[in-house]
Amino acid sequence: MDKITLSHGSGGTLMHKLIDSVIMKEFDNNILRQKKDSAILTIGKTRIAFTTDSYVVNPIFFPGGDIGSLAVHGTVNDLSVCGARPAHLSFGLIIEEGLDKSILEKIVRSAAAAAEKAGVSIVTGDTKVVERGSCDKIFINTSGLGEIYYDKLSPDRIKAGDKVIVSGPIGEHAISVLSGREGIEFKTKVKSDSAALNRLIEKVLKASGTSVKFMRDPTRGGVATTLNEITASHKFGIALDEKAVPVSDGVGQACELLGFDPLYLACEGRVIFIAAAKEADKILKIIRKDKNGKRANIIGEITKEEKGKVCLNTAAGGRRLVDMLSGEQLPRIC
Repeated sequence: MDKITLSHGSGGTLMHKLIDSVIMKEFDNNILRQKKDSAILTIGKTRIAFTTDSYVVNPIFFPGGDIGSLAVHGTVNDLSVCGARPAHLSFGLIIEEGLDKSILEKIVRSAAAAAEKAGVSIVTGDTKVVERGSCDKIFINTSGLGEIYYDKLSPDRIKAGDKVIVSGPIGEHAISVLSGREGIEFKTKVKSDSAALNRLIEKVLKASGTSVKFMRDPTRGGVATTLNEITASHKFGIALDEKAVPVSDGVGQACELLGFDPLYLACEGRVIFIAAAKEADKILKIIRKDKNGKRANIIGEITKEEKGKVCLNTAAGGRRLVDMLSGEQLPRIC
């Protein structure tokens, strides 16, 4: 394929192939090769996490959030799932000529409020204005730094019997953006789950010793793609229980109406934990005490069978393979 398509930005199979064949090929190094949500670096005697992300969500305001707060939440979460305590963020703006100043002010205020609530500082940035039609209203790039306080995260520590926990109902961000974009109203209103999870994650890590072995936030490509990334090239599989996967009524209705699978829908305020079975119930209780984790659940476990694959035990009693997202389900959801 000689042209870049929307599917190359989906978080799924085509994006991974593009990264491996073009980007990794030219930039290859030991740190980048780890393909973590944040690069883990050592400066002097301090270990830090460093991450960057760009936000092109359409529409820029959606039920439950906006592009400003989303940019802060996404960057904070990418640091947090790597065992880092987020501290400082950058905030880069690409603004289309003609954007109302009041809209920009609203977005910046929202980002500032999100940063204050998460306990991080926006300390540097950049502003560019491009000709009308050269971008869609506004794009934001953020980078973040945080000090590592938990260094036990590695897929190499995962073993059969470990439990897979998700911190809340899945797919709410994707359906929220879709409803805002297309003007679709469902019987039950869906708001984005967009939230900073650093404090929730820190509570879990402090209370669970070394039992948390891996974390990831299921953004583009959803839970299914995230779990496939974890199992890829490893000698274990994941078995999910469809009945245990939390899905809100609104997301369920939207999926039934539009033919979506909630496992592939993006979240922006959820985290997946893989933890030792003996501590899973304790971790679940801790998560559920947080306002962003009230409907957390254990949704599956690590297995010796079907190595490198994710399978779903369906509510109907069957079993099916859950592959990585192959195309573009919903473009520009973050």
